[in-house]
Amino acid sequence: MTDNVDKPNHYTFGKYECIDVLTELCNANNLQGIEGFLYGNIIKYLWRYKHKNGIEDLNKAKWYLQRLIDHEGNTSNDV
Repeated sequence: MTDNVDKPNHYTFGKYECIDVLTELCNANNLQGIEGFLYGNIIKYLWRYKHKNGIEDLNKAKWYLQRLIDHEGNTSNDV
């Protein structure tokens, strides 16, 4: 039986679960707040695109990536 809340198939295929990888990546890169949110969504949509929504998820990842690029561009000018 599929558990779409605790263990959705599109996040639990393969050796690692997406949430565990995202946690490790955000911690290793000291990503918090909006940076962690944007980065996490990019990885999430790339992670699942072959198992859920295909090109729609790739476009969502691109959308979040552009927001991260814009955010980083704005914060680098503040330094």
